[in-house]
Amino acid sequence: MCEKCSENLHQTVAPSRRSMVLFAASALGMAAFGGTAVAKEAKAPPKPQNVLSPDAALKRLMEGNARYVSGVSRRHDFTHEREALVGGQNPYAAVLSCADSRIAPEYAFDSGRGDLFVCRVAGNFAGDETVASMEYAVAVLGTPLILVLGHDSCGAVEATIKSLKDDKPLPGHIPSLVSAIAPAVKAVAQQSGNALDNAIRQNVIDNVAKLKSAAPILNAAVEQGKLKVVGGIYRLNTGTVELIAQG
Repeated sequence: MCEKCSENLHQTVAPSRRSMVLFAASALGMAAFGGTAVAKEAKAPPKPQNVLSPDAALKRLMEGNARYVSGVSRRHDFTHEREALVGGQNPYAAVLSCADSRIAPEYAFDSGRGDLFVCRVAGNFAGDETVASMEYAVAVLGTPLILVLGHDSCGAVEATIKSLKDDKPLPGHIPSLVSAIAPAVKAVAQQSGNALDNAIRQNVIDNVAKLKSAAPILNAAVEQGKLKVVGGIYRLNTGTVELIAQG
């Protein structure tokens, strides 16, 4: 074979750098979403007990809270749980919680490692990043339940009420929290009763509705009966979670 023919053959067979990059990107995308389903079919989930229906997941979550409130939380074997979870995760519930240091969903629901997929932000509202995280939990990890968890005496909601009342912006990046929580505060402004309690409750209800209707992933899972989105209030004095919005 002449030297020129050899060069032409090499150019025909060898993939270009651009095509290799595109192929790699495509493969990564399939692994992140479509490939996950194949992986789940190929091996048992890390925690088989976490494969539950939405209603069963809610029941288990609330049973854990009852143990926590009663002071009879289980002793969790974190050593063996770590070993089981090295290759993956399948949490049975996702929780959108306030970042308040007094609220710890893993403790409040007496859960083990790998049981809860938790997103925390002051004011427990669903911004774009949180919605995306919940989509990942549902579409990739197969989580059947989302709980939006508010709590008594929420500082973020209280700060929003004060900022709106005084018509005075707060420093730094805190106004972003105010903007997210403001719709709930305004919605209950004319209601009787405690303004803070009313706003905390409405904020949970609003974010349950937002997650349930988030297209195209979460709303489809709800419509297909694969996902339940509920809301609750954590009572600081008892540790009890009171469900207030059930889909």
